[in-house]
Amino acid sequence: MTALMIQGAGSNVGKSLLVAGLCRAARRRGLKVAPFKPQNMSNNAAVTSDGGEIGRAQALQALACGLEPVVDMNPVLLKPESETGAQVVVQGRRLTTTRAADYPALKPRLMGAVQESFARLRAAHDLVIVEGAGSPAEVNLRAGDIANMGFARAADVPVVLAGDIDRGGVIAQMIGTQAVLDPEDAAMIVGFIINKFRGDVRLFDGGYRLIADRTGWRGFGVLPWFGDAARLPAEDALDLPRARGDGALHVVCLALSRIANFDDLDPLAQEPAVRLTLLPAGQPIPGDADLVILPGSKSTRGDLAFLRAQGWDIDLAAHVRRGGHVLGICGGYQMLGHVVRDPEGIEGPAGETPGLGLLDIETVMTPDKRLTRTRATHAATGLDVEGYEIHIGRSDGPARTRPFAFVEGAPEGAVSADGRIIGSYLHGLFRADAFRAAFLRGLGATSALGYEATVEATLDALADHMEAYLDVPGLLALAR
Repeated sequence: MTALMIQGAGSNVGKSLLVAGLCRAARRRGLKVAPFKPQNMSNNAAVTSDGGEIGRAQALQALACGLEPVVDMNPVLLKPESETGAQVVVQGRRLTTTRAADYPALKPRLMGAVQESFARLRAAHDLVIVEGAGSPAEVNLRAGDIANMGFARAADVPVVLAGDIDRGGVIAQMIGTQAVLDPEDAAMIVGFIINKFRGDVRLFDGGYRLIADRTGWRGFGVLPWFGDAARLPAEDALDLPRARGDGALHVVCLALSRIANFDDLDPLAQEPAVRLTLLPAGQPIPGDADLVILPGSKSTRGDLAFLRAQGWDIDLAAHVRRGGHVLGICGGYQMLGHVVRDPEGIEGPAGETPGLGLLDIETVMTPDKRLTRTRATHAATGLDVEGYEIHIGRSDGPARTRPFAFVEGAPEGAVSADGRIIGSYLHGLFRADAFRAAFLRGLGATSALGYEATVEATLDALADHMEAYLDVPGLLALAR
């Protein structure tokens, strides 16, 4: 038993959750198991114990395995910076920024890093469960592939194909994938799973048999919709619901065009006293908002322009005049200042962009990225805040004399004189139950959530769900 790969018949079919559930199921069998995704594309990253960054889904999968996340679990991470370009992170560190059209030329170099990381994980564990990216049916991307069949064949890892019945057309997804694949690629697929079924699974018996008969693949079950998935950190901003909860405290987060590390919202979204709105483009900030969050961004200056194009700068000014609170995290913190300067053109064309002027600070972009897990002390309450930093740029100014927190005695972040505008570089600050409770209490709400315990319980529930409906022993027995 060494490795098994879950690929998808399309994007967003639930591969990440399937891998997390299998990881937890294998761990409960006493196996030393680790997750692996050769290539991921996401602006929602996690800082690893070895000082790099990987996709947030692999960090969740590591938690399912009882492991600290390390860079080998996701050796290639693509972080989109524009419609046509992305930052390329290799084994946790930025390698370059490239256009989509130029990325194929990098793939041979990246495959070496992928194989190196996979070999280290496989040598250290009983089982590695691998997640593909997108779909192997995207045969136009097959040349030099490192994410799906290119990796599976290079590493000789058997593949189980997952299809999403919720979006419709799953029979065509599965049979069509086999039809377009090169025969040697198709031979790597040894079975299939139907995911996200709503209703009576017996209604799909005929379709299930048809897929098995037409493909010759072994079916490992039909998995009903797992409603508690919303309790687990999401990696894709498209997975975030536009509204959650019905509490009295209305928290509004602006859905920036390059929103990043939005898992900051997860603990707030699960608080019974909170109603969370992820505000899409084109909609005004509601007048009943108590707290507006400016989240992280992969392109601070670009998202400042996007924010103004929605008229949100005007809405924010009105919100503040009404006595509302504002929290800026990472890129959102930078936006709250007077100006964001990028003299070296690190995030795009060199230049500077006026900020919102809500905090008396200025930001200068710098080439060095700060990647670290951080333990801080909240300045106002003395409570511990644990989070992580993943940003470029330095922010300074008179408002820094009123820090949000202290890190090893040094000030972190800034707070306005009236305490209603807060900026911090700390992601994940709401994961700490005591701090989150104090923060909500300051807004007139009461916390009723143990966040970390909820995530652990949900991972166990996910594994139970998969054990009940899938042939999990058969899946694990496929590994080679």
